[in-house]
Amino acid sequence: MSVPGELRDAGLQPERTRLAWRRTTLACSVVAVLGLRQAMRGTGAPVEVAGAAVIALLWLAFLVVAHRRVRVLARARPGPLAPRAAAAVAGCTVALAVLAAAVVL
Repeated sequence: MSVPGELRDAGLQPERTRLAWRRTTLACSVVAVLGLRQAMRGTGAPVEVAGAAVIALLWLAFLVVAHRRVRVLARARPGPLAPRAAAAVAGCTVALAVLAAAVVL
């Protein structure tokens, strides 16, 4: 049983979570690069350029949230992920998936 105020031994859990965030960021980067590549292969129409810009902005938003989370996990006692950050990450992921489907079709 833990005593209030006692430091908890988190073991390797924060490190595993930090590594998972890094892997997810790498996967998101690959998806964004492939989406940008596909979007810019076309004629350069304004819709394609706007789609590429949205992909780039979503990727940057994901990077910002992921970087902040990785920095928090590096602390001795990391706090939980804020609901706003979780919603931002989920929104970026869903939006990138929708844009990827739109680019492929």
